[in-house]
Amino acid sequence: MELKKNQSGDSLTIDIIGRLDAATAPQLEKELNASLGGIKTLTLNFNQLEYIASAGLRVLLVAQKRMNKQGNMIIKNVSNEVKEVLDMTGFINFLRIEE
Repeated sequence: MELKKNQSGDSLTIDIIGRLDAATAPQLEKELNASLGGIKTLTLNFNQLEYIASAGLRVLLVAQKRMNKQGNMIIKNVSNEVKEVLDMTGFINFLRIEE
């Protein structure tokens, strides 16, 4: 997995490229923990996310809970495959997903 960050003021966008699974989720979690201080809007770009597993979902849950307290989190460009996982797990009901 590769992460590309772009911060502008109190907005942070992270492009997640590849697979978000048990092997790579700790990398995203570490990046979020280091980067979210003072951030009001977190945008996760899933344009090149190929796969998400339960470990990745856990990182999204933790990030969403944190951003609920300090701003908002938006997920963009979700593929049909990833959207299906989010739908089956119920995550689609509390994540803000934009096209």
